[in-house]
Amino acid sequence: MSDLEFESVDGRTLDLARVLDLYGAVGWTVYANDPGTLALALAGSTSVVVARDGQALVGLARVVSDKATICYLQDVLVHPDRQREGIGRQLVELALKPYAHVRQKVLLTDDEPGQKAFYESLGYAQVEGALRAFARFDG
Repeated sequence: MSDLEFESVDGRTLDLARVLDLYGAVGWTVYANDPGTLALALAGSTSVVVARDGQALVGLARVVSDKATICYLQDVLVHPDRQREGIGRQLVELALKPYAHVRQKVLLTDDEPGQKAFYESLGYAQVEGALRAFARFDG
């Protein structure tokens, strides 16, 4: 991991082709098949952190927040060839650092067991009991 560079970037400045390659590599075809929407999502993100190995984009995390009361950790991606190296953890830590003062940090993800363990290792807890999570996916 010593050859990696982590950087906070403006999502509008990213090479969309490289971003699409990364999203495609992790199987997020809903994003990869709609470049225009992905470009808008990156541009509208409050913060984006990337991991690069030379020119190769190997990881990305993005946050959407009001910077005061809530912070959504939206996407965390690490290229399959580079997973299990601590890149995802570092991306999340760097992406959330500007929001340390924000009380409510939210994340919605699918029910793949590896993701549950990963996010719990970062201090997230699965919502159960009195708190309810609602999601609506149109289209």
